[in-house]
Amino acid sequence: MTDISAADLATIYPKPTPRVVAKARPSIDAHAKNFIAMSPFCVLATSGADGSVDASPRGGHPGFIHVEGPNLLLMPDRSGNNRIDSFKNIVEGSGFLQLIFFVPGIDETLRVGGRGSLTADPQLLASMVEFGKPPRAVLRIEVSEAYFHCGKALMRSRLWSQEAQVKRASFPSISEIIHDQTTLGEPESQAAVEARYKTQL
Repeated sequence: MTDISAADLATIYPKPTPRVVAKARPSIDAHAKNFIAMSPFCVLATSGADGSVDASPRGGHPGFIHVEGPNLLLMPDRSGNNRIDSFKNIVEGSGFLQLIFFVPGIDETLRVGGRGSLTADPQLLASMVEFGKPPRAVLRIEVSEAYFHCGKALMRSRLWSQEAQVKRASFPSISEIIHDQTTLGEPESQAAVEARYKTQL
């Protein structure tokens, strides 16, 4: 098996159309702003100083990420596993990041790129209370690029289709999985995990 080279790519994939190239905008326009306001979920990707890459799910009520201007987003940070891999990458690495926003029921997604920095300004934290709690920090994102992805990936996956949903009982709880992997802690049922989650949102 031979790895594909950069030169090989040009023979396998045709050049993108001018329209595909032009759709990448240097800021958040009205369509992107509206999409972000509708989005309850995104994936945050960052890279560390050592070249490592992290991708992390982020969620909240629709519009949990605030559009403060055409080139500024604010993302409140909620309770998680305290690994803070994304934030370590931002403060120790280049700060460059990418976001992909999802809106349930819409197959297209929005990609936003830029550079991040962190703040724990008390007034800002107090202004972003959700689930009865202020965030612990806020990620400031200086936007340099935004564009919409076509819906083919989500259409192929049938992500929003009820028929594609699996029964939760067909897979172990995350607590049971981690116990199997590490023997640390006690294995909890899915019902117990979900009950605990609800107290930590």
